[in-house]
Amino acid sequence: MNEISAAELKIQRANNTELLVIDVREPWEFEEENIGATNIPLHSLPEQLLQLSAYKNTEFVVHCKSGSRSKQAYKFLTKNGFNKVINLTGGIEAYLA
Repeated sequence: MNEISAAELKIQRANNTELLVIDVREPWEFEEENIGATNIPLHSLPEQLLQLSAYKNTEFVVHCKSGSRSKQAYKFLTKNGFNKVINLTGGIEAYLA
């Protein structure tokens, strides 16, 4: 599994690296706090595959609260042909710590 630490992601974002970040938490969680990601809840990923297909060969990060749901998202997306998915280790909790 390709992973990125919160520190590495912060560096990339500080350097203005263009990087799509997808938050797979529920909308209410996203509304409480977010890091400027795109919110696509884990259960909605199957419905969003066609719209996400433009990113099949693009590097992007998935995250959730602590890393469990984003691991599921990572597995689902890689099984469906997304070649450069990266999981945020520790999720938003690690990023905001």
